[in-house]
Formats: sequence, C-alpha cells, structure tokens
Amino acid sequence: MTSAIPLNVGITRSAGANAAGGKRVLLAEPRGYCAGVDRAVETVEKALEKHGAPIYVRKEIVHNRHVVETLREQGVIFVDETDEVPEGALVVFSAHGVAPIVHETAAERNLRTIDATCPLVTKVHQEAKRFARDDFDILLIGHEGHEEVEGTAGEAPEHVQLVDGPDSVDKVTVRDPSKVIWLSQTTLSVDETMETVERLRERFPTLQDPPSDDICYATSNRQTAVKAMAPECDLVIVVGSRNSSNSVRLVEVALGAGANAAYLVDYAREVDLAWLDDGVRTIGITSGASVPEILVTGVLDLLAEHGFGEVQPVTTANETLVFSLPRELRPARRDAPSQS
Repeated sequence: MTSAIPLNVGITRSAGANAAGGKRVLLAEPRGYCAGVDRAVETVEKALEKHGAPIYVRKEIVHNRHVVETLREQGVIFVDETDEVPEGALVVFSAHGVAPIVHETAAERNLRTIDATCPLVTKVHQEAKRFARDDFDILLIGHEGHEEVEGTAGEAPEHVQLVDGPDSVDKVTVRDPSKVIWLSQTTLSVDETMETVERLRERFPTLQDPPSDDICYATSNRQTAVKAMAPECDLVIVVGSRNSSNSVRLVEVALGAGANAAYLVDYAREVDLAWLDDGVRTIGITSGASVPEILVTGVLDLLAEHGFGEVQPVTTANETLVFSLPRELRPARRDAPSQS
C-alpha cells in the first residue's frame, strides 16, 4: 500500500511577487501531522476519555511543545521513566518506541500499559530483532540520545552499533564484513542518510540494505516538498520544536536546497519581524510531522498582517495512510447477529 501519491508541482511565478515587488507565501503540502503522530496523540486523548485523569506518558508523546502542554493541561503527567509512575497506574509509551527493558520494568511495577509506538518504528524494531537472530552486525544510522534510537538499539544491544552521520563511519568496527546491514532512525535527512550509507559501503562493500525504507514516508515527503519550493524562497519558516528531529532536518534541507534563510519556530510569536526585511518577497512555510495545523495557521495570519497575503500551495504528494489505534482503545467488536 502506498502512503503517498506523487503529484505535479507547479510553482507559478506571480507577476506581482516578482515584477511589481509583491509578496507571497509558498505553502508546502504535505506538512504537519503524519499518521503515526495522529495515532499517538489520539491514543492519549482516548485514554483520557476512557480512564480519566491522571494518566502517565513516558517521555513526550510526540516532540511538540504545544501538543505536550495541551495534554498536560488535560491531566496527562509526563515522566522520564516508568519508576516515576505509581504502581498499578496507566502509562502510555510514546510514538518513538521503547526498548524491551522498559516493558519489563513496567510489568514489574504492575503498570497498565498502552503502546503508542508508531507502526513504522515498530517495523524497524522487528528488523533489528530479525537480523540479530541471524547474527548480523547492525549499523543503526541515527542521532545519539534520541528516544527512537535508544528503543531500536535496545532490541539487540549486542548487535547494534550507532552511526551518527557520515563523520562517524571511520569509527565503525564489525566482526564479519560479509554480515553487515544498516538500519536507520525514521526521521533523518534522506540525503544525509544516503551519504552515510555510501561511506559505509566504501568500507563494507557487501553492506546489506534494510528490507524496506526505514526513513518514514512522512519525513521523506516533507523534505521533498521543501526541496521543491526552497529555490524560490528568500526565507523558509519551519514550524516545529527544537527537539523534533524531523523538524530540525527541514531547516537543513531548505538551506541545502537553495533557500536564502531558514528558521525553526514553535509559535507565530517567535517569528522575528526583522526576517521579513531586506527584500524578502517569497516565504516558504512548512511544519514538522508532529505539528498541529493550528500553529501553521498562526504563522500564516502573522505574515498576512505584514503583506504576505498571497498563499500558493506547493504539493508534491497526497498522503492517505491511516493507522488504527492500539487494541486497548479500539471500539468493542459486536458479535454478528445469529441467523435463524
């Protein structure tokens, strides 16, 4: 099943924007919530409805300040580890996934658990377990300290070695160069990841690829949309939080694809109006995969107040993928009526 339908990208050059000094906004599509984030946030909301406050969430359910603060106001208590959760209480595991040891410690404390791990992250976990069983050395491309990396590495710590970008390749050591595979964090820059893979393959020519792409469709789609519009942009504003890997990557991608400047903001109030000076005529807007659309709307409203009222979508894919909720929160199935 494909999660994105490629579309034609048409960035029309506005006569007003370029000939008469007018201003415009290029609005990336797709942007914002991906299927995994939508599922994770809904998981917490449904858990609140079903069980009432307080409920506990290990780490941030997704990496977005607004989402976390909103859920906290509704009675969610965010903790770093399960030992902070009262024995017997309900805890939700975040979209980024957890290592098996986390499930074990939760069970020891008799915690009720709901796992909101993104299914695409779970896929990488399964790959790690599979190749560890086959005694491969697993080179996990990702950022040290990121929750997703910790969860994936925890599936097979004796076999997984972290590779944090191209500059880390020279430090890699393997037992058998003929039994090496790479996996990756799902939210990385596609281009940087492939640069890392190329460097690894120079050292290990028989390096195997994962069975399917590990970088998630949403991360890839959002980067593609930014690449399409960035060459036209004097400025790109990415809406997202600083601890959101995929949001930070969008800033890097925009700059690498030709934008004159790019900045990351959580809220419209963080936009520095000085960015809009010095001949800025075309501004690109996008948002990370954990960003609700209301935050993008706030930025668009602010820009409209300063003359950037013309908004032109730049569409590179139409996302259709939807994930079902964890089984603990799905509606009870009714038995089919008996036939007499």
